[in-house]
Amino acid sequence: MDGFSFSTDVRIRFAETDAQGIAHHASFVVWLEVARVAYLAAHAGGYQAIRDQGVEALTTEACVRYHRAAYFDETLRVWARCTDVRGARFRYEYRVERAGELVADGHTLHATVDRETYRPTRVPAWLAEAIARAESAAG
Repeated sequence: MDGFSFSTDVRIRFAETDAQGIAHHASFVVWLEVARVAYLAAHAGGYQAIRDQGVEALTTEACVRYHRAAYFDETLRVWARCTDVRGARFRYEYRVERAGELVADGHTLHATVDRETYRPTRVPAWLAEAIARAESAAG
């Protein structure tokens, strides 16, 4: 996938569908989070490593555009990349595909805050560096 170097697969569970077996729109937001947490595990020691440094990464915005329906028991590939790391903010972009066909795309925005005070704090240098290394692989 051009511009993306990381992906993870999700299998649509029955509980994530409506009465017609079509994936519920809210399930996509969960799958974006699954991809984001897996990305951090692969490239930055996991989300808990961020928390262990006294930082929380709060989601401040989520946007999903739906292009095709997805159905119970299908496997989707969720591509994720982290971009625009500046100050206390960063952005993830996503593509959700079924066998190479675009099902949905979107983004989430995040802010890093001090875990005790919830005041904004810069993205830790070690995390920004891990993201830069991961994204340079996408070349």
